[in-house]
Amino acid sequence: MNKSAPHFESKSSWTAAVLVIGDEILSGRTQDTNVNYIARFLGLRGIDLKEARMVADVEGEIVAALNALRGTYDFIITTGGIGPTHDDITADAIAATFGVGIGYHPEAYALLEARYPPGEFNEMRKRMARVPHGATLVRNSISAAPGFHIGNVFVLAGVPAIARAMLEALDGVLPRGVAVHAITIGGEIAEGQVAAGLAAIQKAHPDVAIGSYPYYRADGGYGVQLVARSRDAAAVEAAAHAIEALLQTFGVAPQRVNPAVQRD
Repeated sequence: MNKSAPHFESKSSWTAAVLVIGDEILSGRTQDTNVNYIARFLGLRGIDLKEARMVADVEGEIVAALNALRGTYDFIITTGGIGPTHDDITADAIAATFGVGIGYHPEAYALLEARYPPGEFNEMRKRMARVPHGATLVRNSISAAPGFHIGNVFVLAGVPAIARAMLEALDGVLPRGVAVHAITIGGEIAEGQVAAGLAAIQKAHPDVAIGSYPYYRADGGYGVQLVARSRDAAAVEAAAHAIEALLQTFGVAPQRVNPAVQRD
């Protein structure tokens, strides 16, 4: 598996989008956690996640979303819809998107057949061996049922543990660019107090993306995390020093937080 990868020319950065597929996500029954993990995984490899979309288990909507995304970004990662049930239609939608047929992949069929006791590899479970013609399998170290990739689209399961295992299996397939460096600085101060100074720092450091993320605690406390990001480590450090100096002018002790943490 994963022997055949799409060709990517050499460059310092790549763009990607995630397409989350499934009625259970849109209905609120299931909370998506895959996008966060994928974003972090890609970022460490110099790949910028630029967009994430969610669509229902409707073939036409999946095809429309894929066609919009795959021509805009270097590659697309989908999650969900490759299980054994009637509403798992992602493989069919991918085949329709690329205008190819679909059928049982010999390797996928053999993997699944070996996993189940005699008589339990039923017709619905066989659906997980259906792969668009010309696609390459993505190994699944947890439940055997593989994902696949075709063109610049990489198709993963929706179950978080399996999606992560499949993503790790793509480590040697996905291209690598220059990783993004980030420094997060926290301070117990209202975001509005530092907004003007932060804007001036951004203007002085145009090659660094600077973000501001306020937080509020249940006990009434509040503060802000200020994040500097760039592929130039020295530029990030210079911007971080400027942010720390800004906080100090307000009598606030800056605290570096790496990696950034969520605050309630």
